[in-house]
Formats: sequence, C-alpha cells, structure tokens
Amino acid sequence: MAGKKVALAYSGGLDSTLIIALLRERYGYDEVIPVLVDVGQGEEEIRIAEERAAKLGADIEFVDAKREFVTEYIHRCIKANGSYEGYPVGTSMSRVLVATKVAEVASRVGAEAVAHGCTGKGNDQFRVESVFRYYLRGIRIIAPVRELNLSRAEEEEMLKKYGIEPKRPRGKLGGDVNMWSHSIGSGQVEDLVSQFPEDYIWVVPPERAPDKPKVISITYERGVPVEVDGIKDPVEMIFYLNEIGGENGVGMIDILEDGMLGLKSRELYEAPAATILLNTHADLEHLTLTKEQLRLKREVDRLWADLVYHASWLHPLRRDLDALIDSTQMVVNGRVEVELYKGNIRILKRESPNSLFLPELRSVKQKGLDQREAEGMVKIFSLPFQIFGERKV
Repeated sequence: MAGKKVALAYSGGLDSTLIIALLRERYGYDEVIPVLVDVGQGEEEIRIAEERAAKLGADIEFVDAKREFVTEYIHRCIKANGSYEGYPVGTSMSRVLVATKVAEVASRVGAEAVAHGCTGKGNDQFRVESVFRYYLRGIRIIAPVRELNLSRAEEEEMLKKYGIEPKRPRGKLGGDVNMWSHSIGSGQVEDLVSQFPEDYIWVVPPERAPDKPKVISITYERGVPVEVDGIKDPVEMIFYLNEIGGENGVGMIDILEDGMLGLKSRELYEAPAATILLNTHADLEHLTLTKEQLRLKREVDRLWADLVYHASWLHPLRRDLDALIDSTQMVVNGRVEVELYKGNIRILKRESPNSLFLPELRSVKQKGLDQREAEGMVKIFSLPFQIFGERKV
C-alpha cells in the first residue's frame, strides 16, 4: 500500500479520529485525507475536529456544504413532510451529502480507497457505502470499526495512546450534529427510563422555558420557507428556528426506532427547526391541497421518508417521488403564524392566495350554498344502501 491515498469521511468524533491512525498503522496508507463537511454542526464541533486532526498530523480537506444541505436536502424533506417514525430524517440526509463530498475529493486527488467510521450495528454504513458505490464504482471501501469489531471502550483506550481525550466537552453520549437534527443516542441508550438528556444543545426542558409565549411568522412559496421573522437567507432561518424553538422547549424527540438491521433502539433527537417547519408546512398543505391530493401525498410522503431512512436517497424512485411532490407544492404558498410555548406548537393564523377554505360557501351562519341543491346528491348517494337493505346484503 506504500504511497497510496485514502479519503476519509471525518467528523472529529471518536470513530473517525481513531481511523486516521488506523488507516496508517493497520492498513498501511501513507496519505490519509480527512474530509470534514460542514452541514451546520457548529463552530465548536468543527474546532474540535480540526484540533484532533492536527494532533495526528493530518491535513483536513474542508467543505462548507451548509447551503447545499438546506436547498437540496432539507427543502426536499420539508416538501415531503419527511419523518420516519417521528424522526425528521436529518442524519439520514447529512450522511449522503458527506459521503458525496468524500467521493468528490477521492476522485479529484486520485485516492485508491475511501473510508468511514460507521459501526456494523447501525444504519449509516448503508447510507455511506451506497453513495460510494454510486459515484466510485470499484473503489475499495474501508470500514475499520466494523472490520476490526471495535467497541467504544476499546476505541477510547486506543485514542488515549495518541494523546487525545475521547470524551467530548459536552454530554456523555456520542451522536451526529447537523442543522436539521441532533441525534444523541445512536444506539447507546440502553434503558427505557424517560429523562431529559444533558446532551441537548438547543432544547431546554419545558419547565425552564420562558413563561411568555413566542410568536413567529413563516412564509412559504411552493412548499419551501422563504422568510422567517424577516430572515430570508435559507441557512440562517434554520439556525434561527433552532435557537428560538430550543429556547421554548420545542423539538425534543424520544422514540423507539426500527433500524435497518431489524433491531429496535431507543433514539433521542432534538430538532427545533425541523419540528416547527414540518408542522407549519403540513398545516399549510391542508389549507391549499385537495382531499384527494392529501390522501395520496400521505402515502407518498411515508414512502419518501422510508426510502431516505433506508439508505436509498440515490434510488430512482426517490427522484420520481420528488417530481410528484414538487407538482403538489405549486399551490403551497402563504404565511403561517405560530406560537411556541413550553414545548408546544400552536398555529395562530394561516393565510394563502391558494386557500381552499371558503366560509362563504361552507359556513352554517351564511346562506352561501343553497342547501336544497344537495337533496338530489344525497338521494343518489344513499340509493345503494336502500338496495343493500332490501336484498339483505
């Protein structure tokens, strides 16, 4: 392997940090290129990653992908109301983007292999390797944690030998941070006792949230948020909603999740921006889409989230579903006013130029529709039931 290059999906976490050393010492690569992709994990996470790589003498290839993550992934998730068993498919999408950037670097520098720090027990190995095989057909894929069957305890002891403290300044559990969701448990929560995790970085316990509700305004065009309280930058509005939502206790998720290996795990997430946007977007859809569209779209949305969760972002069907979803979103325009209060979200007001809410016709307080015109329709509708009764069907 002398003189050969390997590109590594690098976050600065326990797994990917140790792998820099393992790729050199166990796998014999001379040049390890850690690819650090910014998907909104925050300055502290990036700083720690840079410091750890420097201690190991590795030069990071840094990619700022925040805007791409929002416009090409998060916006698609919003339009599809993307939630899998209550989880807003954040890590599922960010892993695809990270792996894509690693593949781009590997291709550009002529790397003979790509590597990642996913375990053999989780979902991310499927997501990352699907991308590698899609873009880098035939390249060697190295997964040291899985191949060496390493436990977290073993990794921590190995990392200490390189002068790196494996414990993070914040929290006790490992996980993934991106601007759409912060996954905290990642299979490490081994009990079913509900408690507020210290690892949350945005969300405060509801009892510590302000006693005064926070009201925000969100404007949508074609199913995508284009303004939040005067903020129009797509990246900044996500950061803003994480901050405001978290301060008001919004975005705590504690679920039992069915993973790709068919095993259940207790997963903890915080996702203030995702919680607010998915709720308000779905509400606006109810105002602007027909009953038939909504019924079909619920099934399409469920399938979309299943595909994304199950490592199939690059599957042709996902693109087909996006095409249908985009068609429905042409009329999902308007403004939603929402109140955040101690972990709760309440829609205060919604308005849309495409609204299908017509009180002048439906209201029982107004004349509107002539009720007498419904008589014939009701008779025809109920005729089969008369026949059922007569024939004892």
